[in-house]
Parts: sequence; C-alpha cells; structure tokens
Amino acid sequence: MKSRVQFAVPALLFGLLCSCGPSGPPYKVYISNEGSGDLTVIDPVKMESLGTVAIGKRARGLHASADGKLIFVALSGSPFAPPGVDESTLPPPDKSQDGIGVYDIAANKMLRKVPGGSDPEQFAVGRDGLLYVSNEDAGGLSFVDPAKGDVLATVATGAEPEGVTLTPDAKFVYVTSEDKGTVTVVDTAARKPVKTIQVGRRPRGIVFLPDGTRAFVTNENDATLSVIDTSKLEVVKTIPVGAGMKPMGMAMNHDGSHLYVTTGRGKKVFDIQPATGNILTSFEVGDRPWGIALSPDEKLLFTANGPSNDISIVDVATHAVVKKVKVGEKPWGVLMLPREK
Repeated sequence: MKSRVQFAVPALLFGLLCSCGPSGPPYKVYISNEGSGDLTVIDPVKMESLGTVAIGKRARGLHASADGKLIFVALSGSPFAPPGVDESTLPPPDKSQDGIGVYDIAANKMLRKVPGGSDPEQFAVGRDGLLYVSNEDAGGLSFVDPAKGDVLATVATGAEPEGVTLTPDAKFVYVTSEDKGTVTVVDTAARKPVKTIQVGRRPRGIVFLPDGTRAFVTNENDATLSVIDTSKLEVVKTIPVGAGMKPMGMAMNHDGSHLYVTTGRGKKVFDIQPATGNILTSFEVGDRPWGIALSPDEKLLFTANGPSNDISIVDVATHAVVKKVKVGEKPWGVLMLPREK
C-alpha cells in the first residue's frame, strides 16, 4: 500500500528549484554519517544527494577549516555505546581509527587523517586554524594543529566531554561534560580552565548569542536548556522544553532572535526566543533529530535523523517538512558551506 504522507512545497521553494545555474547551488550541505563512516553531500536546490565519500569510523562532529577549503570530521574507533548498554560487554576500542579526517572540498575526496586525541567527538575551529577537540573516553580537550598533525596540549574537562564551542571573540572555549553535568570554560591563550559551571544532566551542545553575552546549553536528561551569563560565568536561567523531549543540537539565526533546538527521541524542533527564553513554537521533523543547521539565507532548516538514515529539509516560515533525503547510516552532523566565488 502506498504511503499517504505528503510534504508541502511552499512557494519560496519553486523559486529555489529554478535558481540553480550552471555553476551549481549557492551552497552545499554536508552530513556526517556515524554508522557508515562517510560524508554525504546534498544539493539544497534539487534537494537530492550528490554522493557520499568514505571518511572513517564513527564520523561525528564536522566543521570547515578557517579558509573554507577543507572540512574536518571527528572520527573514532570506540564501539557504539548507547544509553543502557553494559560497556564491559563491548569490544575494545580500535585506537588506530581515532583522529580528524581531512576532506578536500574542491577535489571531493578524503586527503588524510591527523591525530585528534583519544576518541574525538566534537570540536571547534579557531581563527588561527587550531582545533579544540573533545576526547570522549579521556575526559579532556585537545588543542590540535591539523597542518602539522600535532596535539599541542590537553586540558581536563570532566568525563565524557562532548559539545565544544568558541566564544565569538575566540578568547574562551566552552566544553560540556555529559557525565558530570558541567561546562568547563577554557582560556584559549593560556590553555587552562578558568571555571567549571554546573548545568543540567547530560549536557550536549553549546551555542552563543552573536554578541557573546549568553551561552545556551542543551541538557538531554533534564529536558532543559541552561542559559549562562558569560560575564558572571554562572547559570542565570533554565528553559524547560517538556517531558519526553531530549534537547540535543542547536542552530542560532544571525541576529540571535531565534534558537532552533532538536530533541532526539522527542522528534521535534523547538523554536525558542533567546532574549526571553519563551518557546515560540515546536514542530515535528523526523526520527531522533540530532544535528541541525540553517541555510545561509535562513529560509531552510536541515536536521539529521539517525534511525531513519535521512535528513529533513524544513521551510522555516511554515515549519513544514518539504522533503526528506536519504543519506548514510546514522547521520549525526550537518554543515552548510557557500559555493566558492
């Protein structure tokens, strides 16, 4: 029996469907697939996959290099360990698979893998090109020079670090600890922690207001977001998103008026007003949405849906899922990159 599920295609998309000239779409969408260990490239105008490139095991966090020519992808040889699994029954990690994959955008190929510390999961890219990498099984943050392939320093952050985000001025990097329910604030110049802030249970991601005055942290097991005053380095507000929700990834629009939050098993994205903490609306996007990103023009929203091996493309104005695109296995992260001029 044919499915009766249909996706609305709003008027704005008809213009997009015809706007792709011979030079290609104005930007591309890159998806890291943790299960299949590869990178899928999406044409957002045709709303279809352009292909998949093998990267390495457990591809998770991904970001562009400072010059926009490369994509770095966190890779790990540690076995999958979902909540509730007895880790003593799992096979030992294959540390030879740990590292940061380096993908050449123009050539559309994997170039090499550089060290990223033990079990890298997420990271941030500094203006100087350094990577700040969370090492999940080592409880630390590594400072990595990807050009030289060197780990320059490692700072303790608490067990199971995940989210890593630089402040807008790049003077500090914030790192979540899933196990301790904390955020460690690290001075990037001194390479030392300056404060550990208690947030909620199992914190995941971090995003800042454009002016850097507030940081927002998703607390998966509390179904909340913690709001940190970055001058006081303390939590000043807690935003509940409702029972059954598992807040995970976040995307902030350019002027800081909307914060979009994925909720994992909650299947929804929440649209939150950062200035007040008010929930403006929520809408269902797919199975266990995790990674999330806005298009450069902020008209479309993309979410990575792990169990269904697809991404949802959402019209921001109507909150309608206009299409789902199949990618690799267990998609994790989403990255937008504009076309080179």
